[in-house]
Amino acid sequence: MKEACGVVGIVAPGRDVAHLCYDALFALQHRGQESAGMATFQNEQITVVKDNGLVSHVFADTTLRALAGSLVIGHTRYSTSGSANWTAAQPVYRSAGASGFALAHNGNLTNTTKLAEDVGILFTSMLSDSDLVAELLAREVDAGAPLNEALETVLGRVEGAFSMVILEANQIHAVRDPYGFRPLCLGRLGTEDAPEGWIVASESPALDVVGATFVREISPGEMVTITKDGVTSRQLLEPAGEKQKLCIFEFVYFARPDAYLMGHQVHTTRRRMGELLALQSSVEADLVMGVPDSGVPAAEGYAKASGIPFGYGLVKNRYIGRTFISPDQAARAANVRRKLNPLKENIDGQRLVVVDDSIVRGTTTKALVQMLRDAGAKEIHLRISSPPFIGPCYYGIDTPNREDLLAANNTIEEINDFLGSDSLEYITLENLRAAIQLNGECCDACLTGEYPAPIPVTIGAAGSRW
Repeated sequence: MKEACGVVGIVAPGRDVAHLCYDALFALQHRGQESAGMATFQNEQITVVKDNGLVSHVFADTTLRALAGSLVIGHTRYSTSGSANWTAAQPVYRSAGASGFALAHNGNLTNTTKLAEDVGILFTSMLSDSDLVAELLAREVDAGAPLNEALETVLGRVEGAFSMVILEANQIHAVRDPYGFRPLCLGRLGTEDAPEGWIVASESPALDVVGATFVREISPGEMVTITKDGVTSRQLLEPAGEKQKLCIFEFVYFARPDAYLMGHQVHTTRRRMGELLALQSSVEADLVMGVPDSGVPAAEGYAKASGIPFGYGLVKNRYIGRTFISPDQAARAANVRRKLNPLKENIDGQRLVVVDDSIVRGTTTKALVQMLRDAGAKEIHLRISSPPFIGPCYYGIDTPNREDLLAANNTIEEINDFLGSDSLEYITLENLRAAIQLNGECCDACLTGEYPAPIPVTIGAAGSRW
């Protein structure tokens, strides 16, 4: 699985906002490794720089020095709809209005085809759902609407998930969809009595790295507007329910372990997942190990609750990007070897409890099990800190179609046989919710098949994931 993007917006008069944004995007690199971009405003002009690649590849120091101004938005991308080429990188720019505007989007819209048809746009020519929103906003602005009113009109018609930052002359807007599917938080630069600027970002570590103080999460349907004079807020869209529907996999896999979501530190929730998983499904073993990175905190929790020693069995290559699904088993195994290497002296002759965050297609897990067998593991007991993944996501995670999801088409016994493990247990949904200390606040449609917002029912336009 891959998340769909990280977003940042900063207003800080007198500060080097491009370098601040660079650091913030670097902290969000895990949310998108396909492309990166920034847009700044100065002298009544918006400048956009974006390209394919990691943040460190796209922005040299000379590039950052050229991005002058006191307002900036930034984006790291992994595509779930639209093209994956350079033209689909964000922020998206439109020249509508006096200075134009730039938009960066995390999420996935589910009614893009209908929206495009309603206004006579050929969606096959659009690059992404973000481009479609920008085009609809531009039409409203060209017709005379201020951008904040255009946002209310356009976003009131879209369906799906979005956390957006929008840059226009002298201000930045940040808005979250009525369900709150994707995260977005607000931070302050400087002190409460003497603020030096403000930042919005997908995750709180982006605030930490620039020295900002976490203030709060943006509420579902809320729009925050930041200028040099401070922050204002209004409820742009009516919340979809009494409780937000933040993606549950932010806790399981996507968010950094040092992030705070809904008042909970992610690392702590992952440790509790492992503890409850151990109480739920005990096994005799010699060593508990986690699959780096998100499986490690859960493995620590499993070891603590079970009394089985915790140890490291895999070393991760920190300099490899995403591993891609390859067409044959040999290529898939090679991808796993590029990313992970076994510590044979820790593994040889041992009965292992191997804790991982999820199983999607199962191909990577199968190759991992074989790697551990080849390293001499005596037994391999897989423990998964999320329930079986049975449904595709339509709200901003790149997941396969239902027919490609291993748990949607096989029993746990059949999955265990396919993977070649000695035993396999998933955490129950009840225990997962208990580990995160939830009370109905998260979307778990991929685990239950119960989707809180409309989903596509027909094949969309060319270039769209569904």
